[in-house]
Amino acid sequence: MLLYLAEYLATLDSGFAVFQYLTFRGILGVMTALAISLLVGPTMIRRLNYHQIGQAVRDDGPETHLSKSGTPTMGGALILVAIFVSTLLWSDLGSPYVWLVLFVTLVFGAVGWVDDWRKVMRKDPTGLPARWKYFWQSVAGLGFALYLYFYSVTPVSTQLFVPFFKDFAWDMGPLFVLLTYFVVVGSSNAVNLTDGLDGLAILPTVLVGSALGIIAYVTGNVQFAEYLHIPYVAGTGELVVFCGAMAGAGVGFLWFNTYPAMVFMGDVGALALGAALGAVAVITRHEIVFFIMGGIFVLETVSVILQVASYKLTGKRIFRMAPIHHHFELKGWPEPRVIVRFWIITVMLVLFGLATLKLR
Repeated sequence: MLLYLAEYLATLDSGFAVFQYLTFRGILGVMTALAISLLVGPTMIRRLNYHQIGQAVRDDGPETHLSKSGTPTMGGALILVAIFVSTLLWSDLGSPYVWLVLFVTLVFGAVGWVDDWRKVMRKDPTGLPARWKYFWQSVAGLGFALYLYFYSVTPVSTQLFVPFFKDFAWDMGPLFVLLTYFVVVGSSNAVNLTDGLDGLAILPTVLVGSALGIIAYVTGNVQFAEYLHIPYVAGTGELVVFCGAMAGAGVGFLWFNTYPAMVFMGDVGALALGAALGAVAVITRHEIVFFIMGGIFVLETVSVILQVASYKLTGKRIFRMAPIHHHFELKGWPEPRVIVRFWIITVMLVLFGLATLKLR
């Protein structure tokens, strides 16, 4: 939005031309979202407390979590507001990719909002029935996938690329729709499963989102893409602003969500952020790199799948409790230790994922 104003002002004073630089607008996106989160956060927490919008804690979880009952939740709405305001202010609104990612974020956020609202109003930890949650997630995920498939302008847009193999590109055809669906919906639910401890999900989201912003930048730059032997997808550079806004909003939210948390993200934030990460990974054609960088999200999801499968098939549990972060809690690890160690693992995975851009 402000980009258009800057373009006009640049005709009067060349100094405003700096706003044409994508990196500069990306930095502004980070700073704007961060400022919104830090400034609005205290007021939001007070209002959530006033309206008694508190977390309902399951009685079958770790006993240490019982004291968290009543902590304000649905704080993810603050993250989404900061992301949307910052993105709309600093990105090129003529980019279809910006609107696509905002659409995915909004729909998944709306599903999470309904889920959280039912938990708060009905004091029901289960929230929105799973069938309806997955139905609306599927509608949004398939809609996103079909749009990309039918409106792709180059073969690259629907090809699968594998790290370490610079000459490998598999034209998936209709399978692209299926892959995109699983990436977006799977990522959404994976982040949601990870969001079980104070700050556990938000910092990995910030780290992975920041890395995807770097990938979006080089993917949308023909010189960098050619040099790194990665797919060039025109227009993806504008997602730098969105990823920057996600990082800024996430860091601002972490100020209040760090242990012991003053507010929880809730499904409204976790489902939306996970879907947004998956959408950016698909658009930039780096799904496999995304799985590497988001290894903690993958681990949490796999732990739940293995736990359920093992219990149904053998009647025995593999972990003391799933997702796996609860397993370590029940083994005696203090919550902050689990959180920080998962953060450290994410840092290493993100660095490895970025390294694959050159190792081809």
